[in-house]
Amino acid sequence: MSGGSDSTALLLLLKDHLDHTAPAARLLAVTVDHGLRPDSAAEARVVANFCAERGIAHRVLTWGGDKPLTGLAAAARAARYNLLAEAADAEDIKLILTGHTADDQAETVLMRQARDDDGRGLAGMAPATLYDWRTWIVRPLLGTRRAALRDMLRDRDISWIEDPTNIDTRFERPRVRAALAQNDSERRVADALARAARAALEREDLGHRAAVLIDAFAGRPVPGLIRLARDFAAHEDGKAAIYALRILLATVGGMAFLPDEARCAALLSRLREASLRATLSRTVVDARRTGIFLRRENRNLPAPAPPVDNGLWDNRRRIALKGRITLKDWPGGLVIAPLGSAAARQAPLSEKVPASLSRAALAAEPSLWSGAERVDFAGGNTGSQPVSIAPAVAPFARFLPCFDLEPAAAVARLVGAPLPMAPPFHGHDAGRGWAKA
Repeated sequence: MSGGSDSTALLLLLKDHLDHTAPAARLLAVTVDHGLRPDSAAEARVVANFCAERGIAHRVLTWGGDKPLTGLAAAARAARYNLLAEAADAEDIKLILTGHTADDQAETVLMRQARDDDGRGLAGMAPATLYDWRTWIVRPLLGTRRAALRDMLRDRDISWIEDPTNIDTRFERPRVRAALAQNDSERRVADALARAARAALEREDLGHRAAVLIDAFAGRPVPGLIRLARDFAAHEDGKAAIYALRILLATVGGMAFLPDEARCAALLSRLREASLRATLSRTVVDARRTGIFLRRENRNLPAPAPPVDNGLWDNRRRIALKGRITLKDWPGGLVIAPLGSAAARQAPLSEKVPASLSRAALAAEPSLWSGAERVDFAGGNTGSQPVSIAPAVAPFARFLPCFDLEPAAAVARLVGAPLPMAPPFHGHDAGRGWAKA
């Protein structure tokens, strides 16, 4: 909670709601002090006092360390969500609520439209986003105008903090906000929101169709290798096939963003006509008579490093340290490194695909090592080992908007990743509590 009008209104509305419907639920207000303005610490104390007066638990989290010289806004956002998720985990809370409004949504749509977005981004912010595959971030005020929230606060004689960066036109969002406030702003906001609603429906529909194709045409003969039936490239729903291919390429290559739509469309067209070998998004595409095979290329793989709890290895595997065992307890220490070509030659192969394909895919998969000894191959079952290395759905591993749940779940089934948590749209378990930012 920043102390601004939007977060203050959300906190009060949420407190009223829980008092009437779920008084046993835990409500925690969190203020993230990014340390970017001299007044931020004092503002956090004002918020703490506001919460204390109303009997609301409150915590201040600080973004420490060096700040980047470029991409500051994105870095601050990533740090904020990470701190919020850690606070929620510490309290066994599975839901984070933020105060994004209809005004924020309109600004987001216009910003993405100005960047010649491919259409997915025009859906704007999702009503709910699964963060780090474990915590839902919910935006319950996306359909509410900021002016209505401020009117509510004035009626209650409650003031709020004005963040000067909200009007600092050196940044993109304040520039868009200022432009929206001029010349028929109500109509322009309404148009942007309507555009977002249409784009969200189209994105969900396309995701559903892509998920159907992934379920029908994709298989995983060995860890790290995806096989698409040749008929996939010729499917009549070309738009869904392109979208499915983009998601699969990003997953296999460990990319957080989907590859360019036009390049994928060109690749799919070539796949219809002939066998080929190409690379896109760190993924080798090897089309043969027996299928279209996708595997991680064997370049720029992570260097050997100790496992980090809840870390992402190559953005393709999620690491978890199991139990109370520490790496120091393991003789010789533990590192995660690619299996490598030599060890891949000793790994079990599939009779369904050529041995050369299996070995090339397995060589790029992570394995657990103690010195020069391979402790376990993460493409299999780590069993009793102290480290779990589970598959991840790379483009959605950090942020999974509810628009994309169906294709994300289809890919999770394909690669053996845990299925995403169900969205919190149909009620709430009061025993789990709420986290409010």
